[in-house]
Amino acid sequence: MHRTYFVSFLFLLTVFSSCKKDDEVDDPYVKPEILSLSNFAFLQTDNPDMPGSLYLDIDEEKISGRLPYQADINNLTANFDFDGSEVRIGNIVQKSGFTVNDFTEPLTYTVVGANGNTKDYIVSVQWFTSLPVIFIYTENSEDIASKEEYIQGTMSVNGIGLFEDVSGDMKIRGRGHSTWFLHPKKPYQLKFDDKIEVLGMPADEKWIFLAEYSDKSLLRNKLAFEMGYLSNLKWTPKCEFSEVFINDAYVGTYNITQKVEEGENRVNIGENGFLCEIDTPDHLGDDDVFFSSSRFTIQIKEPEISTGDAEYEYIKNHIIQFEATLYSGDFKDPVNGYRKYIDVASFVDWYLINEIAKNVDSRDYSSMYFHHVPGEKIIMGPLWDFDLGFGNVDYADSRYPEGFWVKDHQWFGRLFEDPYFVERVKERFAFYRENTTYLLQLVEQKAKYLKYASAENDDRWNLFGTYVWPNPVFYDTYNEEVDHLKNWFIARMNWLDGAYDKL
Repeated sequence: MHRTYFVSFLFLLTVFSSCKKDDEVDDPYVKPEILSLSNFAFLQTDNPDMPGSLYLDIDEEKISGRLPYQADINNLTANFDFDGSEVRIGNIVQKSGFTVNDFTEPLTYTVVGANGNTKDYIVSVQWFTSLPVIFIYTENSEDIASKEEYIQGTMSVNGIGLFEDVSGDMKIRGRGHSTWFLHPKKPYQLKFDDKIEVLGMPADEKWIFLAEYSDKSLLRNKLAFEMGYLSNLKWTPKCEFSEVFINDAYVGTYNITQKVEEGENRVNIGENGFLCEIDTPDHLGDDDVFFSSSRFTIQIKEPEISTGDAEYEYIKNHIIQFEATLYSGDFKDPVNGYRKYIDVASFVDWYLINEIAKNVDSRDYSSMYFHHVPGEKIIMGPLWDFDLGFGNVDYADSRYPEGFWVKDHQWFGRLFEDPYFVERVKERFAFYRENTTYLLQLVEQKAKYLKYASAENDDRWNLFGTYVWPNPVFYDTYNEEVDHLKNWFIARMNWLDGAYDKL
């Protein structure tokens, strides 16, 4: 009997204990631990390089902000509040107002609770405009006042994690024609003492800084070059956007490009080739070497030769002979006509890209490059100078998306008299037409990339809502400028589609 009571007692005790444990787990009065990270900031007191304190935006578990260019994104001290036992990045405990971190890449802040629970916050910080930054210092802070004379200095690139950081001694001068004389934001040419890789582009000595002052979208040269990358042209300059400071003064967003010149990584004309430009006499300087063909003034850019020497006479006579054949009665002959002299595919692609852009200078003025190696055919290209293309000009009919333009170039006007050449153009235009959506998406992508850059550039130069030579129209915002470019491009492709069908 006693044994039965004892067993019953143990059973009841076990049931009671189990019920009590379950009640404790389900007890609605036991509050779960709340983990949070708040008031995330970079205070000027903790970061002396900052011009002021920056409080970041917190959207659920995402924390974001944009730093001024003075901030050292590689060495920042964050200040924050949190609910929990501690905050970590990986296994490293973070102390508010004390721990220094590199914010080049997004960092995961983990709030750890007393019971071991965790909650992650992603902190993403943009530095300045999210573009790489180039710092140029001239010797004795001398102004860059000449297109002819270089001045000495140094240049360094902060690639902000997108590109390699590089630096080196260099010399710098102005460049350009109307862009140098008419605009306050100047274009430049830099020359390093040694070949150096800049913004991921193949190493070389000379680099061009395009100001893109007239092109408020900043994208016209970029769009044309992207078409060049799709083409069969031998070489198209690579380019990358960067913010530029000269002697610690912000001078805006620049398009850093490879220079059109001879080289293994540029226009490869070998040891005996020629790089030439159809130019205009008012662009020529005392040291420039040029000749007059039956149609154009042609400057010999490479190699360095003298007027009248054997190389000079060769290229001059070869171009004159080509033009004589082009304008002869049997110029259409596939063996002895113009096709004997030129690489037709390069002429077609160069023509189409310039015609699509309705590039104002590419009909009869300047920046029309071609190259030739003796024993081979004349090759058109590379592409250059499209800031006044895609309708961005108020002094010529090239502002309108309708109508042919480069087709009236004297060489191409004659080529269009040959049905063979016309068919090659129509076939190749279909390729660019098929890529219209891709090119428009690229414009949108690059415009998004330049969102902050366009604003900072405008703050520096006061571009939006004002006339800048030679804009046919101007808008109050960057997005409107980009939309105008896109709409013009669409209208242009539509017009050309119908026009080529009628040829």
